[in-house]
Amino acid sequence: MAEPRRFRFAEEGGGRREALTLRVPEVPDRRYGLYVWPCAAVLAQFVWSRRGALPGRRVLELGAGVSLPGIVAAKCGAEVLLSDSEELPQCLENCRRSCLMNALPHVPILGITWGRMSPQLLSLPPVDVILGSDVFFDPKDFEDILTTVYFLLEKNPQAQFWTTYQVRSADWSIEALLYKWKLKNTPVPLHSFGADKEHLAGSSLPGRHTIEMMIISLARSDGPGDWKCSCQAF
Repeated sequence: MAEPRRFRFAEEGGGRREALTLRVPEVPDRRYGLYVWPCAAVLAQFVWSRRGALPGRRVLELGAGVSLPGIVAAKCGAEVLLSDSEELPQCLENCRRSCLMNALPHVPILGITWGRMSPQLLSLPPVDVILGSDVFFDPKDFEDILTTVYFLLEKNPQAQFWTTYQVRSADWSIEALLYKWKLKNTPVPLHSFGADKEHLAGSSLPGRHTIEMMIISLARSDGPGDWKCSCQAF
């Protein structure tokens, strides 16, 4: 049985304190898509830090599971699509529970399996931002993930893939795959959006792990640019 877990995002701004409190269902046995991994809180914090640019923007979360980053985006005014593998109905059901728990019953939930050109993927509407929390978990999935991301970015050349990952092995790298798929990545320092803490959004997880964030986009001849400027374009 999934138990609700509470997260609270808050920030001082313009003389007033903004806050957002969410609940997401979590299964204690820590199966991949049913548990709030540290990367989810960090990515959700980044989404929260960009909340002023999100209203009306179209956001797709890949491998959503508990859907914390996507739920934050929806609560901040984005038009959100949540997705997880069509082969994992329990993860898709968890997405639905997260939406219902946070009064978002109309958020679409799609079965999209990384690396597979399914009808759901081919018929997606345009997107501005793609989210992926800890999707670079197993090296055997890395190319499938980037194949899917490349397909989406080719259809949406101005879009960006915002992703967090946990450093689990110094031998794991996506650099060669980024080059192969003509993608570039720009690291985003955690301190730049207030995520370099032991406690984050009511969770003590992020500070105990090596979490990193990057923005992936199509490689262009005009150089990598500045991720801050790119994000402000949204």
